[in-house]
Amino acid sequence: MADLEGNVNAKDYGLDRPQTMGGFHVKGASQLDFGMRHRLARIFREDGRTVMLAFDHGYFQGPTSGLERVDLSIVPLAPYADALMATRGIFRSVVPAHVDNALVLRASGGPSILKELSDERIAMDIVDAARIDAAAVAVQVFVGGPNETQSVHNMTQLVDAGLQYGIPVVGVTAVGKELVRDARYLGLATRIIAELGAQVVKTYYCEKDFEQVTAGCPVPVIMAGGKKLPSAEALTMAFQAVDQGASGVDMGRNIFQRTAPEAMIQAVNAVVHDGVSPTDAHAMYRELSGGAED
Repeated sequence: MADLEGNVNAKDYGLDRPQTMGGFHVKGASQLDFGMRHRLARIFREDGRTVMLAFDHGYFQGPTSGLERVDLSIVPLAPYADALMATRGIFRSVVPAHVDNALVLRASGGPSILKELSDERIAMDIVDAARIDAAAVAVQVFVGGPNETQSVHNMTQLVDAGLQYGIPVVGVTAVGKELVRDARYLGLATRIIAELGAQVVKTYYCEKDFEQVTAGCPVPVIMAGGKKLPSAEALTMAFQAVDQGASGVDMGRNIFQRTAPEAMIQAVNAVVHDGVSPTDAHAMYRELSGGAED
């Protein structure tokens, strides 16, 4: 029989130390429920930043260059990413279940590149996001687009559903050809998305006043990589975005369309998490890639 007196004497209630809980490291998330904070902590490291690898392009573009075989082009990059952003079809059919990345699940869709892209709908039930163990769901929001109200409604419906299951929503600013990617527009779009409940916002970088965009958004802003740029320019853009308040990057084509994608994602990590300068990061890319110039 256990020594009851010994057990009692061994207990430590810490009477000289009040219970404390440190502040949460994700911007604007300290008052969210535990489950939602736990999921956000899988996306964002303790430095409050993330390197997200986006390869959800096929949901409206089909087999995009570099994504013809996701098992060959993307899966080897997973160890270098904090989070993976894709569709449920790709996660279930191609991505190994043993990967330990946070999964950000594309939850909106509908039209292809052959139609009006802003005419999206919610493309999955939040229950399936929970079933997949998604750390977040992502939805396009077309502020200023032909179907602005519909896309905002898509997002708010997902926010309501996500709050029930503790699943954050990433609101993605979708910029059409007719909209200018300047601080005034991006500040408007990101603030609307955050005001209506999204826990994270993904948006594009603008060279002038981007710090005003991030400062005016009460939740984390993740920089979208956009079209492929020369490697030095892409790394400079990532550095400037983080330096001006972004909580990380979500890059796709600027990584998987490279000559050496593994080298590029390691260079992006160095910029985002280690504060390495664009010049040093580019030198790192060239060294790891064997001198790639793309």
